[in-house]
Amino acid sequence: MLIVGLAGTQLEAHEHALLTAPGVSGVILFSRNFVSREQVSALIESIRDVAGEDVLVCVDQEGGRVQRFREGFTRLPPLAAIGRLYDTDPGAAIDRAEEHAWIMASEMRAIGVDFSFAPVADLDRGSAAIGNRALHADPVVAADLVQAYVRGMHLGGMAAVLKHFPGHGSVREDTHLSSAIDPRSKHEILSTDLLPFVAGVEARAEAVMAAHVVYTAVDDQPAGYSHVWIDEILRGELGFRGCVIGDDISMAAAGSVGGVAARVSANLDAGCDLVLACFPDVVPEAIAAVKGRRPSPVERIAPLRGAIGSTWEGLVDNPQRERFIARVTALEP
Repeated sequence: MLIVGLAGTQLEAHEHALLTAPGVSGVILFSRNFVSREQVSALIESIRDVAGEDVLVCVDQEGGRVQRFREGFTRLPPLAAIGRLYDTDPGAAIDRAEEHAWIMASEMRAIGVDFSFAPVADLDRGSAAIGNRALHADPVVAADLVQAYVRGMHLGGMAAVLKHFPGHGSVREDTHLSSAIDPRSKHEILSTDLLPFVAGVEARAEAVMAAHVVYTAVDDQPAGYSHVWIDEILRGELGFRGCVIGDDISMAAAGSVGGVAARVSANLDAGCDLVLACFPDVVPEAIAAVKGRRPSPVERIAPLRGAIGSTWEGLVDNPQRERFIARVTALEP
């Protein structure tokens, strides 16, 4: 039910109990957990030694300004660079999207990360939180590129997570820092921001992350707390059968329902399968909040586990990788 954050670059003694607590499904890693490829590989191995092989290990490795692991890994350009290429050469942009995704996924799988929270399926329409993390402003173009990115992740042995449902890109406020409201009609959202998510679902993305944005014409709760968005629209109208993930409960916009326990409960009651508790100081209270709750069906969670990946040495020896890196890193950031 919970994906939790750790404090530092190695497991602390008290974190062993947190990782084995009922309701903890996985760990999310950040820059604070990273020094080098060798160190983070050892950290991931120690996490699995404590929590078991089935524990999920994940990260935000989008590229651009949101790439938690840098030294020793390919410096990936922001997704908007692929969108700009689409404006002049759509076919090449589709190829670069697949290659960008494959590089990211194969590198993460080689060190034991199950999945990255990618791709960003939001539109590039002025959001302070999204910006060049998005592929394009045009929903049809973004939809094409999202499908390509999902294909590339799958080829790299990684599940895809579409974020931030049903679209954060048209909302200027940054939900990390403040509440965010989108007053547009359901029809307008479905015909624009939602199109890349529909395309990603059609490409068999395994998971969707819900935004902390309130879409007031549809519901008075943020999407991650909304039965309307999760059960009625995502699962009902769009037919999505995969995992729904609630964004980090420490974000400012998550506070509309109260404290840590209330936030966790609001996510789960609305239909989320997993909830992010990214900062170590909220993890104990989040664990207490899920005590006695029934976990989500295993068939929703299991597909997030990474496929068998190459070793790092085997990945480096792959001549395809060098060609992909040369083309992707040549994109203007």
